[in-house]
Amino acid sequence: MENKETFAKEFFKLYDRKITSGEISFSQIGMSKEDFNRLCIVEGFVPEREKLVTICEKMKLTEEETKRLLAFGEGL
Repeated sequence: MENKETFAKEFFKLYDRKITSGEISFSQIGMSKEDFNRLCIVEGFVPEREKLVTICEKMKLTEEETKRLLAFGEGL
């Protein structure tokens, strides 16, 4: 079975770590509830690039983490 990385998988790895550690709360990440819901239920959903940049900044991601998330937004 293929282990295909998706934006949702990568996002939730980072999000879960940040939420669990108390570094951030949902209201701080800059993602609308609608986009969060789409991320959970729409296969292949990736927010617009501008929103991705905001999410990465507000989550205080490292340069490498930011690159990994933004790569999913290529071509948007």
